Amino acid sequence: MPVEPVTAVLVHSPFLGPASLRPLADAFAALGHPAVLLDLRPSVVTPPVHQRLIGAFADAMSDVSLSGPVVLVGHSGAGPLLPAFAEDLEDAVRGLVYVDAGLPTPGRSWRDTAPADLYNQLRARSRDGQLPRWHRWFDDDPLLDLVADEGLRADIADEAPEVPLAFLKEPRPTVEWEGPSSYVALSGAYAAELARAEELGWVTRRLDTHHLAAATDPVPVAVAILEVLP
Repeated sequence: MPVEPVTAVLVHSPFLGPASLRPLADAFAALGHPAVLLDLRPSVVTPPVHQRLIGAFADAMSDVSLSGPVVLVGHSGAGPLLPAFAEDLEDAVRGLVYVDAGLPTPGRSWRDTAPADLYNQLRARSRDGQLPRWHRWFDDDPLLDLVADEGLRADIADEAPEVPLAFLKEPRPTVEWEGPSSYVALSGAYAAELARAEELGWVTRRLDTHHLAAATDPVPVAVAILEVLP
């Protein structure tokens, strides 16, 4: 793990809110590493979502004073946006860390890379062009199994935005990141992304836990992230 303090900029999934990463920010602080936790929810409710997200990230970070090495940590659906975020960050970025996250697919959309039946399922559940909140994508609410703490579970559920269905069809940013990247897998759902990261020669870690472990068991996740930093 790094000896000098590293500033972690934590980016939540567009389908969730900062509550999904707030315990992770606290864990970084307890380990002696400052964390910046963004709230990008206002930028995901109207298309074009990617463009608004990148602009909101740049605006939010322009008001933040960073010190020491900076790493961007993206969870879940934030992963494909990390290179674009790094490009817009004025401070030098030491590396990108993907935490149970999708990998960049420059110029291709979520729909281009996801199973057709999943997109059709989400389209059928949408209303007035808006996706349901993330935990309502499924027949059974995954938060009931993943988050035991009732208060935290309520916070995550309440923060989950209704994202436009059009977001799934928007081409992702074409920015290419040439710096180091790392991967921390939390669940089997991202086994393919972990395997791809290993093929690319990234430093990786796999924790035998679940997709929202950054919220429910944040210390091991924070330690794993610190261990894979370049």
